[in-house]
Amino acid sequence: MFQSAEIGHSVSKSKYREAVPELREALLEAQARLYEEKRTPVLILISGEDGAGKRETIHVLYEWMDPRFLSTLAFEDPTDEERERPEMWRYWRSLPPKGQIGIFAGSWYSEPIRRRIKGKISQKDLDARAEQINRFEAMLVNEGALVLKFWIHLSEEAQRQRLEELQSNPQTAWRVTHWNWKRLKTYDKLQDVAGHFLRLTDTAWAPWIVVEGTDEKYRSLRIGQVVESALSARNAQNRKPAEIAKTKDEPLAASLQAHAGPPVTPFLRLVTDGRSVLSAMDLSLRLSDKAYARELADLQGRLSVLARDPRFKKRSLVLAFEGADAAGKGGAIRRISAALDARQFQIVPVAAPTEEERAQPHLWRFWRKLPRHGHITIFDRTWYGRVLVERVEGFCSESDWYRAYGEINDFEHELVEAGAIVVKFWLQISQEEQLKRFHEREQIGFKRFKITQEDWRNREKWDAYQQAICDMVERTSTGEVPWTLVEANDKNYARIKILRTLCDRLDEGLG
Repeated sequence: MFQSAEIGHSVSKSKYREAVPELREALLEAQARLYEEKRTPVLILISGEDGAGKRETIHVLYEWMDPRFLSTLAFEDPTDEERERPEMWRYWRSLPPKGQIGIFAGSWYSEPIRRRIKGKISQKDLDARAEQINRFEAMLVNEGALVLKFWIHLSEEAQRQRLEELQSNPQTAWRVTHWNWKRLKTYDKLQDVAGHFLRLTDTAWAPWIVVEGTDEKYRSLRIGQVVESALSARNAQNRKPAEIAKTKDEPLAASLQAHAGPPVTPFLRLVTDGRSVLSAMDLSLRLSDKAYARELADLQGRLSVLARDPRFKKRSLVLAFEGADAAGKGGAIRRISAALDARQFQIVPVAAPTEEERAQPHLWRFWRKLPRHGHITIFDRTWYGRVLVERVEGFCSESDWYRAYGEINDFEHELVEAGAIVVKFWLQISQEEQLKRFHEREQIGFKRFKITQEDWRNREKWDAYQQAICDMVERTSTGEVPWTLVEANDKNYARIKILRTLCDRLDEGLG
């Protein structure tokens, strides 16, 4: 991988001075258009050997571009709060919105490389992490992001000379520590690990650009030119066809078409006998008021004990509630929360995304709400909106909702891997029961706020939603995070099934 770095390249002072003004003007123009259109977030990853000039490169970008629309995200050892959540949590929280540029000084590559060098993870684990990163970056690109990854390379001797220069200067000596010299002794190991890792993550949609870092003028110009070309090409892609024809940089714009994520396989559906996981449910199941009262008290008591179990301090709980309108999600959530300490849980009602949320990937707003160890987050509607409402209502393309199945499975896998217990419920009612509850809501004052014209309109698309639900269950009910389908025509029965399932899953997760 590092043999591709242009070793020995340098730029004279005169050529550097001549090139910089024109480059700065082009960068500022491209950045201004990016911000004006707010269609593309840009992620610039600056990585490389110690002393290679990563810090200086970031300073140059701030000098040449408008710093108001740049943000630098620096990641060192994870904090206690970050260790209590999935590994990617802190990176998701830091993603730049559309129209802005985030410069990552340290990224999702740093920790796996460091841990592999220290022997804390196996080669197999490192390779699995590379696959996970590739899927993450493909998701970003498919959501419209431009991902630029730079590795600034130094030979071992050049790195030694660079550290000596920094240490000999009183103004920069503080930047060289015993840790830096210790890292130099593992230079060959870093080349092996990083080179392998970069080869696995060098994709068409997010390729690595390896830059020789010995000459700072060459390094700055090379990175600046790549950033400007990529921004200008993306701006050209975002224009209308008539505008694209006018661009002078058609070859580069065409080349960046290859940065789209991996192709999405067309959605295929098997022909069946008409039965489905929903039509097979017995919605006539009932539970008497007397049996309900008895079991409710027992299960709420059991849930209270489990939530206070010392073992839960090393775990977290994520509850996902989906269901038809008026299926009883709110009532079930209230019976759960009544058994818990209010300081321990958070209920997240999910509605249409805000302007801030629309400027980010669709999973971003859910990553932000994930609980710490010992805590519980209850989602009333969830990340499945993309494969349900957005799919049926046409708010996203078929390729968007189809690839969301894999992205959701990855998301839930990362939650489980980080110690979360994830429990998903779908509450199913019949059309007749839904109509009955709609009329009831219209007639009861304190329930009237629950019924809207949109609820009535959604009934007209009942069949389309039923098909979307079946596809969702089929493609996202995994061994780690299965769906629990709840027969909800009878509220007593539904609430007890939900509480019992929750207690069983929590008990199993703590075992």
